[in-house]
Amino acid sequence: MSLRLGDTAPDFEQESTDGTIRFHDWLGDSWGVLFSHPADFTPVCTTELGLTAKLHKEFARRNVKPIALSVDPLDSHREWIHDINETQECTVTFPIIADADRTVSTLYDMIHPNADDTLTVRSLFVIDPQKKVRLIITYPASTGRNFNEVLRVIDSLQLTDEHKVATPGNWEKGEDVVIVPSLQDEDEISKRFPQGYKKVRHYLRMTPDPHSNWSGD
Repeated sequence: MSLRLGDTAPDFEQESTDGTIRFHDWLGDSWGVLFSHPADFTPVCTTELGLTAKLHKEFARRNVKPIALSVDPLDSHREWIHDINETQECTVTFPIIADADRTVSTLYDMIHPNADDTLTVRSLFVIDPQKKVRLIITYPASTGRNFNEVLRVIDSLQLTDEHKVATPGNWEKGEDVVIVPSLQDEDEISKRFPQGYKKVRHYLRMTPDPHSNWSGD
């Protein structure tokens, strides 16, 4: 059965380039990004892992731990990291899981037989500190992922977990957000959003990002 949003992310124990990973213990109180790639020493995957390495400060700032996976063996992962570091001018510091027995790939439904019956597709899961799946994205093997979009969604998830807001289409951190329709009490709205809000429609109320410093107009 495939995973759905809100499901508990399956726990597992598997070897990685950083030693044995017990997934839930490894996550601890952090958010996680678990993403699979079809194979080592492939061009698109090399650029993706390079981008992830270059974004390590951005992930750390958000309390996020990235972890990659493919069905290739551990020795291959270790050799490939040298190529990634050299060609992408980066330093890979996050673990890559060696899933030769497909344990994790099966748990997370990362092998799609109609695309390829042996290799993992470009699946990506964002998992929160409560070990709940919050985002699932699957790309075809020919298309590299947009990791800036992954960060954008994490920003939205972390913001909306803390405040009674939602983020509109194409939202970027610092831009106006939407007050959730379930919040109707004006006193509570005033306390939660002291910057005020703009009522576009009764169901569409815009307010400044609570995490930003907003001067208003």
